Amino acid sequence: MTFERACSLDEFREGEAVGATVGDQDVAIARDGEEYFAVEDMCSHAAVPLSEGDVEGCTVECWLHGSRFDLRTGKPIGLPATEPVATFPVEVRGNDVYVDVTTSLNGVDPQ
Repeated sequence: MTFERACSLDEFREGEAVGATVGDQDVAIARDGEEYFAVEDMCSHAAVPLSEGDVEGCTVECWLHGSRFDLRTGKPIGLPATEPVATFPVEVRGNDVYVDVTTSLNGVDPQ
């Protein structure tokens, strides 16, 4: 696995994701308590950034049409999206969040 620094823990706010570019991949990073998740930063229904959506628990909601995605699996759990988004491994090291965009945890190729 190839982890690269994506952001600082200080960038997180309750109910919000953090958008970052790791290598050539845009990712949305979110947290639920002390657990961190990284997903492809593009809604599979409408090509808008998920990092601009609302985070609640282990879900992120796209701001445009309200599609919701499970941050653990990338699967859509609210219409109109029907296709999953890629999920990536995350590590917290000190005060920084690292993401490996070379490995899709759910087998979905990022767009």
